[in-house]
Amino acid sequence: MAGRHRLLSIEELPSHLILEILSSDRLSAADLVCLELTSKTFGGGSSLLYPQKFRSLVDFAAFQLCIGHSIYAGMELNLQRQLFDRCNGNWKRVLRFLQAVEQSSDTVKTSAGNMQITTGKYHTMLICNSSVYSCGSGLCGVLGHGPETTQCVAFSRINFPSLAHVVQVSATHNHAAFVLQSGEVFTCGDNSSFCCGHRDTSHPVFRPRLVEALKGVPCKQVAAGLNFTVFLKIQGQVYTCGSNTHGQLGHGDTSDQPTPKVVKLLEGVGSVVQIAAGPSYVLAVMNNGVVYSFGSGSNFCLGHGEQHDELLPRAIQTFSRKGIHVVRVSAGDEHAAALDSNGLVYTWGKGYCGALGHGDEIDKTLPLLLNTLRSHIAVQVCARKRKTFVLIDTGSVYGFGWTGFGSLGFPDRGLSDKVMKPRVLDSLRGQRISQISTGLYHTVAVTNRGRIFGFGDNERAQLGHDTLRGCREPTEIYIQEVDEELARS
Repeated sequence: MAGRHRLLSIEELPSHLILEILSSDRLSAADLVCLELTSKTFGGGSSLLYPQKFRSLVDFAAFQLCIGHSIYAGMELNLQRQLFDRCNGNWKRVLRFLQAVEQSSDTVKTSAGNMQITTGKYHTMLICNSSVYSCGSGLCGVLGHGPETTQCVAFSRINFPSLAHVVQVSATHNHAAFVLQSGEVFTCGDNSSFCCGHRDTSHPVFRPRLVEALKGVPCKQVAAGLNFTVFLKIQGQVYTCGSNTHGQLGHGDTSDQPTPKVVKLLEGVGSVVQIAAGPSYVLAVMNNGVVYSFGSGSNFCLGHGEQHDELLPRAIQTFSRKGIHVVRVSAGDEHAAALDSNGLVYTWGKGYCGALGHGDEIDKTLPLLLNTLRSHIAVQVCARKRKTFVLIDTGSVYGFGWTGFGSLGFPDRGLSDKVMKPRVLDSLRGQRISQISTGLYHTVAVTNRGRIFGFGDNERAQLGHDTLRGCREPTEIYIQEVDEELARS
């Protein structure tokens, strides 16, 4: 009897089953590398299991995962080849790039679970294994803990309905929005401008409340701007609501919108894959790599070479004319950044304090390639108030711009200095960073092991420490409830 139930090693399985397991879309590039090192079956073993042009079975599996990835599938053939060459002909590195980019605006997979970090003006929110935690100072219920809570000195769990699994969060100074695994969206905070998507504006929304107008419209991403919110539907349509002074809702007018309404022009040109909201403008990335912008044109943030407001989405021609396929964007307070399918970075807008990384403080009216990072493959861009961070596929972080309150992460520079060109954060060199987010004066990063580090201003406990007032160097943040859960598991 015992012989009938003998456990098989994976090497004993038929080759087609082994390949199916490896390319099941449940493994990361790091997982494939680990498998490749365990056995000659996965490494340089029998080439009968895979085409000869591939280095190993794992390499072939990585290729299969790449060609099935939505970002890669949307790229033209010449851009696919360029990315492959940029990754030194290594399909595992191509896969690592694709997966890291996908996770940069979503939850990242760490050894401690799925996590996402997002920073508001004076607060921080964290998703850890579908639960949401917040800390810092919040206006009008933005922390999500009820009317009696205006400040949390440590990360505290936000209560949602039972069985609610949160997969993405976006927060600004006075409101926050959450996407559940079901596609439902909850919001909390100041709704006086309709930014929370509820018609009742008589009082703030102190605890996360379901956006009823989006029932039956499952979403995959939200982006909170200043008094308005952008919702990205799973199928690629964009909805907006809230204040519309500069046309940031994209409906062709300046009328406020009390509940989410579809942006019809974007619906007519294709499928949107990512959205980003600045204070009064929006950037939307299409599946074909085209970027549309609308809203306030101040500081040249729309990328059209002028400062006119755009009431309807308008394609940024610089990218289209040069054949640049953008995969992700970040909308800062006064400038913007984009990442293309080769892992190259572009910035534009107000150049004050070196926030654009070009070595000067000159405004850039159109997107401009950041040449100093050309030798690196970037996977995330993060623009905020007068500063920018770029995450590289190796886990290193580069920062540039204003060092205010130490929020740029360079302890050797003054508390109000300027870093004019990209510089690696040596203070994080010992960590492999998976995601980074920066607020007005503070920054928080998550590592591949699920460790959380914060630096900058902590006057309002936005870094989750009760005793510290400022962190010149990255300081680890511990969340008692999360640590206890990990210990039990």
